[in-house]
Amino acid sequence: MKKTKIVAAAACAALLALGLFGCGGGNASSGDKGGSDAGSKATTENLRFVTGGESGTYYAYGNVLGQYATNGDYGLNVSALSGNGSQANIQALEDDDADIAFCQSDVLAYAYDGTNLFEGTPYEDFSIVADLYQEQVQIVTCDPSIKTVADLAGKTVSVGAAGSGVYFNALDVLGVYDLTLDDINPVYQSFADSADSLKDNKIDAAFIVAGAPTTAITDLSTTKTAYLVSMDDAHVDELMAISPYYSKAVIPADTYGLEGPTTTVSVGAVIIANNSVSEDAIYNFTKSIFEGADNNADAHAKYKELVIEDAAGITSVPYHPGAAKYYEEQDVTVGK
Repeated sequence: MKKTKIVAAAACAALLALGLFGCGGGNASSGDKGGSDAGSKATTENLRFVTGGESGTYYAYGNVLGQYATNGDYGLNVSALSGNGSQANIQALEDDDADIAFCQSDVLAYAYDGTNLFEGTPYEDFSIVADLYQEQVQIVTCDPSIKTVADLAGKTVSVGAAGSGVYFNALDVLGVYDLTLDDINPVYQSFADSADSLKDNKIDAAFIVAGAPTTAITDLSTTKTAYLVSMDDAHVDELMAISPYYSKAVIPADTYGLEGPTTTVSVGAVIIANNSVSEDAIYNFTKSIFEGADNNADAHAKYKELVIEDAAGITSVPYHPGAAKYYEEQDVTVGK
């Protein structure tokens, strides 16, 4: 190996002397970091991408995004790692255990502002890469008598893990219907445990916040008749006025084979980055997301929900300079 390197170096030097071409070393100079040219394999930057649980959308989609960025000519090696949800993912960035991460749009606002999950302990050393798709607040039940959120009063309801993003979504939705945890019998369970409890008639309903169709609800529907509880437009509008990180969402009937569509609210599934990650790396990663949607759309269904204007539309937290650069080149202004 040493002889090969010496011979190659000598040959390169000789050719340089003849003015025929320049030979690059193993690392790019400070003036050649890839940028809009997407980098080179010789200057690969490693990105640790913390996603979600291995049975969830974050993990599956994150692996597709990571593989496309790694295998393409983007100068990146993206390792998709399993994660424990939005709050834990932000903590991973703060602890330098990750470079980029999935996070719900409401939770990242909590972190940046130091509220709810991050009460009194704001974390601002991160920025937005892209809002990829919407995660619907789904209230699932096997009890056909539960038709509205108000009908949850007096019922046993899973509101997600204690202190989780789902927990605060449940509080928000209940709140606009003038309900609190004191008006229900709350239990604190994961999506999979909630589905099992519904199967076993241990709970009456569960809040599940994820992109539809969601595996826990799909699996539940194979053994029992499941229903989704709709919100009415007046309460949707009230919630969005209080908390602007929510959007109105309609889940089509055929998503779970229901009799009709379900009206609810949603939060964004957002990729965020530690501010220490280079502008070039995030530029190239952002570029790979949208080129993957064009060239790799069949690899994951969520690619079809990617809209560049929506991806650039988060207003609660600044965008990473690398992402902002990419959107600017596409004539899209960040933070609509």
